[in-house]
Amino acid sequence: MSRPHEPRPHVPTPAARETFADDREIDAFVETLGRFERGELDADAWRAYRVVRGAYSQRQDGLHMLRIKLPQGATSAAQLRALADVAARFSRGYGHVTTRQNFQVHFVRPADLEPALRRLAEDGITTSGAGGNAVRNVVACPHAGVSPGEVFDVTPYAEATTRHFLRHPLGNALPRKFKIAFEGCEEDHVATAIHDLGFRARVRAEGGREVRGFSVTVAGGTSSLCTSGTPLVEFLPASDVLALAEAVVRVFHARGDRVNKQRNRLKFLVRELGFEPFRALVEAELATVRAEGVPALPFDPDAAPEEAPPQGRAAAPGVAELAARVAAEVLRGPGEPPAVVPARDAAPAALAAFRATNVRAQRQPGFSAVTVSLPQGDVTAAQLEVLADLALAYGDGAVRFGSDGKVVLRWAETAALPALVARLAAAGLARDGARSAADVVACPGADVCRLAVTRTRSLAGLVEERVRERLGPAALAAALPVHVSGCPNGCSQHHLAAIGLQGSARKLGGKAVPQYFVLVGGGAADGGASFGRLAGKVPARRVPEVVEKLTALYLAERREGEAAGPFFARSLEGVKAAVAPLEALRLEDAAPEDFVEPGASDDFRPETQAGECAA
Repeated sequence: MSRPHEPRPHVPTPAARETFADDREIDAFVETLGRFERGELDADAWRAYRVVRGAYSQRQDGLHMLRIKLPQGATSAAQLRALADVAARFSRGYGHVTTRQNFQVHFVRPADLEPALRRLAEDGITTSGAGGNAVRNVVACPHAGVSPGEVFDVTPYAEATTRHFLRHPLGNALPRKFKIAFEGCEEDHVATAIHDLGFRARVRAEGGREVRGFSVTVAGGTSSLCTSGTPLVEFLPASDVLALAEAVVRVFHARGDRVNKQRNRLKFLVRELGFEPFRALVEAELATVRAEGVPALPFDPDAAPEEAPPQGRAAAPGVAELAARVAAEVLRGPGEPPAVVPARDAAPAALAAFRATNVRAQRQPGFSAVTVSLPQGDVTAAQLEVLADLALAYGDGAVRFGSDGKVVLRWAETAALPALVARLAAAGLARDGARSAADVVACPGADVCRLAVTRTRSLAGLVEERVRERLGPAALAAALPVHVSGCPNGCSQHHLAAIGLQGSARKLGGKAVPQYFVLVGGGAADGGASFGRLAGKVPARRVPEVVEKLTALYLAERREGEAAGPFFARSLEGVKAAVAPLEALRLEDAAPEDFVEPGASDDFRPETQAGECAA
C-alpha cells in the first residue's frame, strides 16, 4: 500500500555514486589471461575465472560476449557513454539490454577484453559477478523512487546489498549463481518470486511510528523446475536486509551441490532438504551473523534517502542533429544489426501514440517517466550517446535499465514531453506499444549463444510486424507480454510471459524444422509467480500468426480489467484449439521455407554447444 512521503535526505544520482570498479581486478584479469595464453593455466580454470567476471565464450571460436553489470539498472550519462564507447570500439557498434538489467556486447576479441574493462572502469562500471557462480546483479524496480504506487523507494536497500556482496569472500565462490531482487510497487516489475531472494517493500505501525521492512521469498527460479519462491519472512525489518541475505548465502555456500551442475541452484537444495529444515539452517546462520556483527545499512533503515528533482539541465541537441548522428552510424557484422529508423519530422499522431503507451506520471507532480522500448533489447552506440544527452537535458542525468529490455528515462518535466519525444523519434527511439504483443522481449539467440537452438531476433521482429499490421492500435494499447528464448534456459524469462516462446526443433523427412513451444499464462504478482503452460508446438514460420490469433483472442474475450496472463491461464483449452491448426506439418505439405529459420537463408541445422554459465 502507498504511504505519504515525508522529506528525506537526497539520494546521490548514479553520476555521484561511489565506483563499483577496481583497477586491481583488471590487472589480475590481464595477468590470468597471460597465464592461460602461455599454457600455465588450463582451459577449465581460465573459463571459471573469466566467466565470473562476465566474459563468456560465444559459439564462434575465440570470441567473447562481455556482460556488463549495472546495479539496479541505474546508469549515469557518463556510464551510457562508456557503454557506447565499448560497443563502438570493441564490438559491432551495438549491444543488448538483458532481463537482469545488465548490458551485453558480443564478438569481443580476447585482446580487447582488457581495454574494454578499463574503459568501463573509468566511469565506475565493473563486470565482477556478472556471470558464473556468483551473487549476480542485484535488480530493483526501474520505477523505484518515482512510482505513484510504491510503498517506499527500494533503491538504497538494493544498492547496499550490491555493495555488501561485491568482492565478498563468498560472493564469487558459490555452488551456482544466486539472484536477488527488490520491488516496492504493488505490480512486481522485477518478478521477485523467481529469484533466490526476493524482497517486497512493506510497512507496519509500531509504537505509533511507521516501520519499514520487506516480505521475503526464497529459492525461486525458472529454466528446469520452474519454481515460485517460498515465503521465508512475512515482515523483515529493513535493518535486517543484509543480515538475512548473508545468512542465506552462507547456507547455500555450505550446503549447495557442487557436483551436479544441472541441480545446484538454491531451489534444488530447498527441495532436497525440505523447507522447514532449510529455514532452521537459515535461522541458525542468521543468529551467527548477528553475533559476528553484519555491516549496518549506511543510512537510517526507516528514513532512507530519496530522490529529489534535478537542479539544472543541459541544453538539448536539436532534432536534425540527433537524426543525422544516428543515421551516420555504421553498424558491423556478423549477425543482423538492429534496424534504426530516425524520424526528423515525426507525425503528431505518432508522438501521441508514444505518449499514450510509453509515458507514465511520476508520484512527484509535474514529472513523468518515459519508457524507451528497444526492439529485442538492442541499442546502438549512437543511440546510447543520445540517451545520455537526453538524460542530461530532460531527466536527472541518468536512466534505469528495466528487466524487460527497456530503458526508463525519469524526471522528465511533463511540459517538456513534446520536445523530448520528438528527439527520441529523431534517434529512432520512439517506438510505441511498450509491453504490448508487438513489443517482444528476446534473448540474443543462436546468432551468438552456445546453448540456443534457434535464432530469436528475426522471429521477434516478424511477430511485431504482424501484430502492428493486423491488429493495430487496440493491440498496442493492451499490456500483453510476449517473450522469446532460443532454448529452455529462458534468458528472456519466457516462462513468465503471457505468451512465452521457446525455441526447439522437430524432424520431418529426415530434415530439421525450427519450431517453438508456445507457453501461455505466465506472470508475476504479489502472490508469487505463475509459469506458462504448454499450448502447442508450432513451426517457426507460423509463430507470428499464432501470436496474432492469441492477441486477438485476448482482446475479444478478456473480462473487464483482466490481465493477459490470468486470461490465458483460464482459457488454456481455447488457446490450444486456436493453436492446433498451426501445429501440424506433413512432409507433403511442407514448403522450403519451413526448413529455414526466419532471418536465415540456409536450411536449419540446430547445433548447441556446452554452456559456460556454471563454469
